Amino acid sequence: MLENLKAKNSDIKVFSAFSEEYKEFGRIITVSDNMLNEIIDTAEKISVPDSVIYTPENKELENCKISQYIVNNVFGTLPTQIGYCCGHNSFLNATEWHTSSEINIAVTPLILILGHRWDIVNGIIDSSKFKAFYLPKGTVTEVYATTLHYTPCQVTDDGFGCIVALPEGTNTPLDTESKDKLLTAKNKWLLAHTENKAKIKQGAVAGITGENIFIHY
Repeated sequence: MLENLKAKNSDIKVFSAFSEEYKEFGRIITVSDNMLNEIIDTAEKISVPDSVIYTPENKELENCKISQYIVNNVFGTLPTQIGYCCGHNSFLNATEWHTSSEINIAVTPLILILGHRWDIVNGIIDSSKFKAFYLPKGTVTEVYATTLHYTPCQVTDDGFGCIVALPEGTNTPLDTESKDKLLTAKNKWLLAHTENKAKIKQGAVAGITGENIFIHY
């Protein structure tokens, strides 16, 4: 599948998440098949919508054995939320970052479009700064706090599914309005692509210029 994605996406470089290029953005985490299969089987019971949904916390996922492994070994026993993002998406559309790492588990094969926070200059980043990484089903990765990321992209007509682990409270509504216009939720800073009129209308800052990258498959 990776070679097919490379051939069909000449406007963005597509790499494997297991490549050397990925090491600037995150790392691969190896866990037992039993732990991985348990949480993937649980996540696969969640219906994939035509659009995109994200739930910060899912109790069924949090009850899986790998969730405690993530709490202890990635977040150093800090309170952690295990949620789910799934649906249909092929565009870059926006990018976000946190002051913490994020764990992603690919329930389906998918692509992450990633960039670096240090490439944002005066609130602007060009989409040419981003790279695409292919994650086969079952890939467990830590996406570093310095990495820009957003909604995964599908690589089949069935859409995508991705488990998301973050420090508790991340991506939940702010208690009070922030003077920082990029802070759109707790521990979530966001820039929208200039073509993403819906997100901008909701109050997001337009900060991604260039092509709104579309992943072909």
